[in-house]
Amino acid sequence: MGGKAQSTDFKTHYQNEINSSLKTAGILAFGALGLAGMLVFYGKSVAAVLLGSICFLLIFIFHRHYTRNYYKRLAALKTPFPPAWQSFLEENSLFYNNLSVADKIVFNKRVQFFLAEKKIEGVSTEIDDNLKLLVAASAIIPTFAFPLFEYPNLKQVLIYPNSFDHNFQTDEAADRENQVIGGMVGNGFMNGTLLLSKTDLVNGFQGKNPHNVGIHEFVHLLDMADGAIDGLPEIFLNNAYTLPWLKVIQEEVRKIKTRKSDINPYGLTNNAEFLAVVSEYFFDNPEKFQDKHPELYEYLCVIFQQRPDKPSLRWVGKLKPLPKE
Repeated sequence: MGGKAQSTDFKTHYQNEINSSLKTAGILAFGALGLAGMLVFYGKSVAAVLLGSICFLLIFIFHRHYTRNYYKRLAALKTPFPPAWQSFLEENSLFYNNLSVADKIVFNKRVQFFLAEKKIEGVSTEIDDNLKLLVAASAIIPTFAFPLFEYPNLKQVLIYPNSFDHNFQTDEAADRENQVIGGMVGNGFMNGTLLLSKTDLVNGFQGKNPHNVGIHEFVHLLDMADGAIDGLPEIFLNNAYTLPWLKVIQEEVRKIKTRKSDINPYGLTNNAEFLAVVSEYFFDNPEKFQDKHPELYEYLCVIFQQRPDKPSLRWVGKLKPLPKE
């Protein structure tokens, strides 16, 4: 049923990516030299110098842009993970606390990668390292079996003091009745941005809120990675499981509507919200979720390649066959 997670060799992977980019840049530079040589041969020395300079500049810019995050990660690998950060995560995340020592090392490095690359800012509120750790943990928990996943569709996370409305107004505004949003994936001019309520984020990890808004919104980002937030994270869910997965959703939706399910009714909104809602349940209370929803639990194990009820089996490996249409 799987095996223990093995430590990921981040250093080798990212150094190989840099070397690959350098090789490509070298080939392009060689081609540029050849073109410049032809221009010199035909008496176009000035044009050769100008073209060569422009080509080399563009090649350098391309290389630095493509590898910038890899250099950041190699630098992060040399930076010790603060003991205070690890203590905080152990006290505030059951998922993290249940990890083996080797898995915590992987988790810690991914936290450092995330914080080095993604901008996290407060909007009308102060944020500290602890809050940033909760944001990073929210991102890493659902992708823990995919240590090289980078959230390419995310550039920044904005933290609001409390819940907000669709105009991003907090409770300082006059109309507070519509301020019920705890998290949102930005679109349009907010594309690449994730918005989170500080109160809801903290309460979700401390068990003061039945909903974990951090995991909820990052699951939306995973769902969005294939181009659409539709409850079908195709980058993780094999096509063979798509129709069976939709069938399981329909069956559970029927139970929710007839009040025969303990899943948050907000999952009735659409398939995307259903996935995000059950993912919260899956990671926050896996034993109970498996007991009450065994078939649904197996599908989420396939999607996330994890068994959060069994800390020693983070990477699932082979799962029992799921029904197919």
